[in-house]
Amino acid sequence: MSPSLIIRKAEGTWSVRAGGAVLGETTQALELTEGDLPPVIYFPRDDIAMAFLDPSDKTTQCPHKGTASYYSVVTKNRTLHDAVWSYQDPVRAVARIAGHLAFDRSADITVEQI
Repeated sequence: MSPSLIIRKAEGTWSVRAGGAVLGETTQALELTEGDLPPVIYFPRDDIAMAFLDPSDKTTQCPHKGTASYYSVVTKNRTLHDAVWSYQDPVRAVARIAGHLAFDRSADITVEQI
């Protein structure tokens, strides 16, 4: 049984920070809810400072979203490996997240509505 996937515009302005740096800010974020999992905020790639991100060799496959490619976040003090993912060619049901990036919410990365 596949989980229910709901994508909607995330209201307001969203920010993502890591290592003391603002990686991006947008009013065009998408919120993806998958079943009972916490919502994930997807940022348009154009609103992210891609200079902080290094492509990773990691990929994962999700039957409901497609193939995710990963990025590591490079901060002044350390590298946060595989902390960002993107579905560049997602399955049709979630086509809206193409060209967007999602970030691990952790002690090292803050995703918040501002």
